[in-house]
Amino acid sequence: MPADDRATEQAHERDLLATAVREAGALALKTFQCSPRQWRKGATSVVCEADIAVDHFLRERLLGAAASYGWLSEETEDDPARLDAERIWIVDPIDGTRSYLAGRPDWVVSAALAVAGRPVLAALFAPVSGELFLASASGGATRNGVPMAASCGAALDGAKVAGPKRLLERLAELDVALSPMPRIGSLALRLARVAQGELDIAFAGGDSHDWDLAAADLLVHEAGGALTDMDGKRLVYNRPDPVHGALVAAGRTRHAPLLARLRGRPAGTA
Repeated sequence: MPADDRATEQAHERDLLATAVREAGALALKTFQCSPRQWRKGATSVVCEADIAVDHFLRERLLGAAASYGWLSEETEDDPARLDAERIWIVDPIDGTRSYLAGRPDWVVSAALAVAGRPVLAALFAPVSGELFLASASGGATRNGVPMAASCGAALDGAKVAGPKRLLERLAELDVALSPMPRIGSLALRLARVAQGELDIAFAGGDSHDWDLAAADLLVHEAGGALTDMDGKRLVYNRPDPVHGALVAAGRTRHAPLLARLRGRPAGTA
C-alpha cells in the first residue's frame, strides 16, 4: 500500500477507535451504579450485562470498518481464525468489572489494534473521570489530547507503585523502600498511570490476558516507558494462548534497575 494511503487508513482507524471507546463508555454509564445483572464466569471472574452490551457495540463498530480485521475480546467466544488475521482488534469491554459493579470509578473501556503480535493503535476511556488515553506506534501517547511521559529517574526508593501485594512484599524483602499507592481495580488503567507519570512502577500478577494489556502496553511504550515480563521481554499478542505471567511497567531508566533488583543481581548484568 502506498505511504499516503497507509497514513490515511491509520488516521481513519485512530478516529474510529477514539469515537468507538467514547461511545462504548457512554453506553456502560447507563447502567453504572444501577445494579446491572451479573453472574459468575469461571472460578474467580464476574461478568455483567454492561460487559456484554459494550462488547457487542464495539464488535459491530470496529469490525464493521473492514471484514479483514481479526477479533479477540474477553467477552466473545474465541475464534481461532484470529490467528490468521493480519490486523486484529484486542478488546476488553470493561476492564475492572468488579470496580464497575461496586460503583467505583477505576474501570475503563480498552481496545487496541495489533499487527504481527504488537499493538500499533490503542485507546483507553475512563468514563467516570472522562479521561481518553490514545497512542499510536511511533506517534506518542496522549491523555485528553495532551502528550504523556512516564516518570524519569532510576531511583527505586520512594517510587510510587501499585500492584499485587505479593510483588510489593518481594521488593520490601529486598530492602526497596517503595511508596505504595491505592489499589486501581483496572489493570489497564493501572498501567496507563505509569504512562501518565502518576505512578512510577506498576505490577501485574500472573494470568493477565491480551485484552487486559494490549492498549496499555502501547501507551506505556509510547510515553517513554517499558512493559515487560520479569525477564525483560516485550509481550507478544494474538498467540493461541493469550495469557501472560507476572509483568512490570516503569519508565525506561527505572525499569532496568528494578528488574535487576528483582532478580537479585546488579543492574547491567545478564
